[in-house]
Amino acid sequence: MLKRSRALASVALIAVVTGMGAPAWAETLQEAIALAYQTNPTLLAQRANQRALDESIVQARAGLRPQLDVTVSAEYARTWNETLPDTETDGGGASIGLSQTLWTGGRIGHGITAAEADILAGRENLRDTEQTVLAAVIQSYADVIRDTEILRIRQANLTVLQRQLDEATARFEVGEITRTDVAQSEARLAQSEADLANAQAQLSVSRAGYASVVGQSPGDLAPMPVLPGVPTDFDSALETALIDNPGVRGALYNLRSAEAAVARARSEYLPSASINASYGGSVSAVDQFLDLADNTQFRAGATLSVPLFTGGLNGSRVAQALERANAAQITVEGQRRNTLQDVSSAYAQTLSARSTLQAGTEAVRAATVAAEGVRQEAQVGLRTTLDVLNQELELRNAEVTLASARRNEYVAQANLLAAMGRLEGADLDPTLPIYDPASNFNRVKNRGALPWDGLLEGLDRIAAPTIVPATDQPDAPIDQQLKSEIVRTAPNE
Repeated sequence: MLKRSRALASVALIAVVTGMGAPAWAETLQEAIALAYQTNPTLLAQRANQRALDESIVQARAGLRPQLDVTVSAEYARTWNETLPDTETDGGGASIGLSQTLWTGGRIGHGITAAEADILAGRENLRDTEQTVLAAVIQSYADVIRDTEILRIRQANLTVLQRQLDEATARFEVGEITRTDVAQSEARLAQSEADLANAQAQLSVSRAGYASVVGQSPGDLAPMPVLPGVPTDFDSALETALIDNPGVRGALYNLRSAEAAVARARSEYLPSASINASYGGSVSAVDQFLDLADNTQFRAGATLSVPLFTGGLNGSRVAQALERANAAQITVEGQRRNTLQDVSSAYAQTLSARSTLQAGTEAVRAATVAAEGVRQEAQVGLRTTLDVLNQELELRNAEVTLASARRNEYVAQANLLAAMGRLEGADLDPTLPIYDPASNFNRVKNRGALPWDGLLEGLDRIAAPTIVPATDQPDAPIDQQLKSEIVRTAPNE
């Protein structure tokens, strides 16, 4: 892995410094997305974090299962006494114990519900990270295409101005124009050389950004394809975003977890019941350990624990859980407002960039016609050298504006799709092998399971405090999502 990272860095560095196209595995946007989807460190790290979070369901369900432990002990004691002889004693023992929780008033059951909600919230965080990474891929792809086009414009402009200077010099030598005209051409040529250097530097920066997010330096990139699912009206975009945006969905799952934590805290007031058994024995001397079987006993019993006074601990835990649920409810509203802002901003930027693109296309067309006309008129003495230079500058500025407008519209569309929650790998490329976090969950959720887990979970939820929604917003759909998302069968990774 280290050698591969160094190789990728070397290729990117060579491409940035020399400006030459290195061997490219991502020539189209789909290929760039596929490569980033498989190798981007930020995305891979978030997937690992999600797999770690999946283990919380195993830990939550462990409370339904018996605990088995073996204890072996040995001790030695020596007593000094001024009036009696010194004494030495030793002994030891061994035992095996088994305990099984039967009912906790819902503490285990609500803990399982909270863990499931946390896992689903984690999946939304993974979706958000994936969309952020893919939006960065699209932006870097568009940046390279834009800066490549601007570099071509600057190179063409330099060629035209060099030819203009040659023509001005020749006309000056025959007395058709003055030295001022030649100086004007020289000044514009020098400025064009500076613009070309800046364009080369900007392209190097964009190529480096592309290599960072995609994992491979770009070669000759294909034109930007049409992004699927771009909405045509604001209302539909906002409606989709309030349902599919990962920030909103994650906040709802966090609220569900907080509500389960409230019910779990309230269950601390209820008694708990368990059964236990042990088998073992002890000896009065360590050297008699082999005779331990002659001095053993078996014990079995049941325990009912009823909390009577906890010094305000349980009440404080309930109050704390309620405030956290209140904060989670407020966060849901905050996420909805943020989503509204993101959708509104991205949609406005899309419309603005689209208008700029249309105007830029017309400006380039008109400036091209004007530049050609001014050049022809200058040849017959109807225009000055400065007129030709100014019109050439206007044409190049229009072309640069058009290239930037194409990039801005494309990036704005990608940001709009991300705000809607529609910029995942499957949305952009249906043929992309998709990473499904549910696959790992389904693989680990039954680790350590025993046949009576379901029975004990149902028993634990009997007479347990119910989960009271902190909001009258779509709690039932979240409940259904919890059930359908957790139990669904996912394909192997």
